Amino acid sequence: MALIALGVTGSVGAYKSVEVARGLQKRGHEVVAIMTAAAQQFIGPLTLEAITRRDVITDQFAPGLNSSVEHVSLASTIDALVVAPATANVLGKFANGIADDFLSSLHLVTRAPIVMAPAMNSNMWTHEAVERNLAILRGRGVHLVDPESGELACGWVGPGRLAEPERIVTAVEEVLRPAGSLLGRSVLVTAGPTYEDLDPVRYLGNRSTGRMGLALAAEAARRGAKVTLVLGPTSLVPPAGMESVRVRSAAEMFEAVMTRREATDVMVLAAAVADYAPADGARPQKIPKGEGPLTLVLARTRDILAELGAWRGPRRAPVLIGFAAETRDVVARGLAKLRAKGVDLIVANDVSRADAGFEVETNAVTIVSADAETAVPLRAKSEVARVVVDHVESLLGSAGPVATEDRSGG
Repeated sequence: MALIALGVTGSVGAYKSVEVARGLQKRGHEVVAIMTAAAQQFIGPLTLEAITRRDVITDQFAPGLNSSVEHVSLASTIDALVVAPATANVLGKFANGIADDFLSSLHLVTRAPIVMAPAMNSNMWTHEAVERNLAILRGRGVHLVDPESGELACGWVGPGRLAEPERIVTAVEEVLRPAGSLLGRSVLVTAGPTYEDLDPVRYLGNRSTGRMGLALAAEAARRGAKVTLVLGPTSLVPPAGMESVRVRSAAEMFEAVMTRREATDVMVLAAAVADYAPADGARPQKIPKGEGPLTLVLARTRDILAELGAWRGPRRAPVLIGFAAETRDVVARGLAKLRAKGVDLIVANDVSRADAGFEVETNAVTIVSADAETAVPLRAKSEVARVVVDHVESLLGSAGPVATEDRSGG
């Protein structure tokens, strides 16, 4: 999951920027929109504000929040700068280092990758000055999504129409994907809660949304891994480009994980799996309300992480990562879980905090291994995911490829 700055400039194709923003969000990214004065002649900032759920930046010198240097602050936090549509004017500014508004100033400050999707009249597109600017930008490593041919807003027919949003989003995904530090690796991630049905109406559940697990899956995919996401009940949309297996109960999650363990290099169990479920399963009919208390008999569910650790035994693969959601003695409990379950890392966090754990977009964790503890202070879950996957890569370096491991038995 990345933070993407979406620049919108003054082209009739500006309306497509809404679909670009939606497409990026569907892939798990956060979007902050920047609109030039000319862009606001075609669509209003409120439209992109509603889509991105963030303030739209329209003025480099807007009062409040030290906004005269906001382009510097934003430049250091974004993962990509995308300009769609990109007019001939903004191509010229970027190529020649002109910084006379927020977007062009941001371009000079950021070191994030840049994607531009030009849109203009056919004659403008083929003009010598524009071609020269395009060559300069390509030479600097700017990624260009060339316009399509067709009927233009001016009535002409030819090249210049803004690329379809899906093409632009795909280009951004390619740019965000690193050189392939996890290429050839298979990663399984569990995410979300499980629901243990009591009857056709009621269930036992927890507050997990799956956001942390989805961030981990997206980060592994961004590094080139083949990702399988085993996802409990949640309203969040899984990132594109990976196998997504929907489950409801702890038993279903156990089955989905165990049937895939043989062909997996890394297993990251971030789901909040129920420890108990009704001993006799769900009642076939709704449990009627009575006058007195209701007694439920619960039985332990199978411990997915512990059974994976026992199955792996002394072997070094697959790499096993567990999560420990605690409300006290977080690190000590995480270390005890690591030793008891025979895994490589435990990511422990205090879910009693209002700003970390369940139902929020930030987290603070301690990554516990047999010989070290790494504290990750409060930050976006996408950033926590990067730190965790960095640790995974280190473990993979010492474990060697899965194909060399003996997976027989257990």
